[in-house]
Amino acid sequence: MITQHKWAWPFMQPVDVEGLGLHDYYEVIKKPMDFSTVKNKMEAKDDTGYKNVREMFADVKLIFKNAMKYNDEKRDVHVMAKTLLGKFEEKWLGLLPRVAEEEKRLEEEEAEAQFDMQLAQEVAHAKMARDISNELYEIDSHLDDLRDMIVQKCRKMSTEEKRKLGAALSRLSPEDLSKALEIVAQNNPSFQATAEEVDLDIDAQSEPTLWRLKFFVKDALEVQGKSSASMGGNNAATTTTTTTGANNNHPSNNNNNKRKKEICDAIAKTAKKKNKKVSPD
Repeated sequence: MITQHKWAWPFMQPVDVEGLGLHDYYEVIKKPMDFSTVKNKMEAKDDTGYKNVREMFADVKLIFKNAMKYNDEKRDVHVMAKTLLGKFEEKWLGLLPRVAEEEKRLEEEEAEAQFDMQLAQEVAHAKMARDISNELYEIDSHLDDLRDMIVQKCRKMSTEEKRKLGAALSRLSPEDLSKALEIVAQNNPSFQATAEEVDLDIDAQSEPTLWRLKFFVKDALEVQGKSSASMGGNNAATTTTTTTGANNNHPSNNNNNKRKKEICDAIAKTAKKKNKKVSPD
């Protein structure tokens, strides 16, 4: 080791600036260094220690560079520092392959550790997402059960409310109207929601079905209203009923609008029949 050399003794401890009367030392030397400081940094367990061997190499070089900088070339300390620096650099060149190999190994270990940490985080996030999804599913199930319970206990819907429900159904988009028919079919196995001709009798539906329809229609119309407002207000909203514009010429739009008209006509036709039955001769 370089510290065991017979000329290493002047560099083992910090320079005694006051004892030697070196009043300009700190003006010349901005970062003092010695072997005792190097040893302490090598043994440190906190952030004050060396992060890698190259930092230690730089500090050892600094010990000799400081001595050569402050002392004249003809002085013994300068000669001793220059000699030891040459020996140290020669030793360092021999160690470089091992240093490079160790640095590569540490980099690979660090990369593997980071990968493992990232993988663990992804697994934890996936588990959290799955748990949240399961909780949301349970909440949705509870909400569905609660809504069904409320529907079962709802009062009997009045004739005026049924009339308004029929009118509201006619304002639904073709897609929402199909969903409304599916609600009817759920509690009425004989009702064919996808049949070419649909005869929907509001008065013939059970109270739970009517109330489920009312809740669905209310939510659907609110969504339609918000969507229409974001697309330009009343002009966008009227496209549901008036079906104007170039896009309406598309076959799928024409089919949807045709089916919607047929269903709405069926609802209106059934309502007229009911009115005729109750009207006096």
